[in-house]
Amino acid sequence: MSAMDTDGTVLAAAQGLLIIGPLAVGVVLVAVLVGVVWWGRRKRQQQPPPPRPEEQPRLPDSGPVHEVREHREPNELPPSEHRLTPHELKRTNGS
Repeated sequence: MSAMDTDGTVLAAAQGLLIIGPLAVGVVLVAVLVGVVWWGRRKRQQQPPPPRPEEQPRLPDSGPVHEVREHREPNELPPSEHRLTPHELKRTNGS
């Protein structure tokens, strides 16, 4: 065997790895994706089915509930040099 044949064999082996490497990564990636889809379908089948139309929530007899708007007076803070922390504030009706 000559030096030229050895160099050609090394180059051919390197090119083979350049083809086989990405192909192997692609096959592994596809296998992982198929496994994830299969696992997700199994998990989905274990969940209860969606509610039937008669099990859906209904409006109250009084009709739809509307948003309540109210006007509150501002709770003024006294002028102070230091910043107040939440536990130093006065309690309001909402909290």
